[in-house]
Amino acid sequence: MKLCTIRTPEGTRAARLDGGELIDLGFGDLGALLAEPGWRARAASGTGTTYDVRDADFAPLVPRPSKVICVGHNYTRHIEEMGRELPAYPTLFPKFADSLIGAHDDIVKPAETDALDWEVELAVVIGEEVRRAGEAQAEAAIAGFTVMNDISARDWQFRTIEWTQGKIWDSSTPVGPYLVTPDEVGGVRPALRVRTVVDGTVMQSDDTGTLLFDPVSLIAYISTIVRLRPGDLIATGTPAGVGHARDPKVYLTGGETVVTEIDGLGACANRIVEDV
Repeated sequence: MKLCTIRTPEGTRAARLDGGELIDLGFGDLGALLAEPGWRARAASGTGTTYDVRDADFAPLVPRPSKVICVGHNYTRHIEEMGRELPAYPTLFPKFADSLIGAHDDIVKPAETDALDWEVELAVVIGEEVRRAGEAQAEAAIAGFTVMNDISARDWQFRTIEWTQGKIWDSSTPVGPYLVTPDEVGGVRPALRVRTVVDGTVMQSDDTGTLLFDPVSLIAYISTIVRLRPGDLIATGTPAGVGHARDPKVYLTGGETVVTEIDGLGACANRIVEDV
């Protein structure tokens, strides 16, 4: 299945993609659907109002997750380009619901940064509550996968040794358009091509099969620390090719179109606009 949250004149709605139509599933957003016991059967059988997918206005996939956990340094080539050693444990930092935007929304470049950068990421969507998950429980907790662009203000990120302030800017992080269930992408450890294209030029290209810490191991690790709830998101890290690591460095200044895409999941396509 491919599930999403769309904006309608009556508010946001959870929907399922069926051919060229989006079918209303009877919930205000995907987070509300995932919180329901038996959500998979409800999602598969819902038969509400239909919307033409060509007219879809995608909201953040899960508008109000209880938490968004991001993983840094999880692709070997990206770690090398940043001049760091391979980590023994996942590098974690948080993001907040107020950071999230829809898959096709404009990204407003904050006036306070001169170093706005892109980061395509495979994101895991949690489908059931877990704490201290073993492997089987971690696998079962995966509702599906989606695309995230972890837009980063590098000049703020590297003000200190802790990255969070460069990662949590308001209304900066596209996520969506769809939650795609594992059965459609080869299971809970998918090997999918990921790319970032800026104004037609490929900037990042890699395969999620090369992740150091895969989605299952990340759920087991993170749930040891904190309870994961339905609708929570785990961004699994970005591959090589970010603007900050280039020589000379390349940043987003306004006017660009950034497409972050993952085979089988879809793409976030966003225009960079200047803050006014």
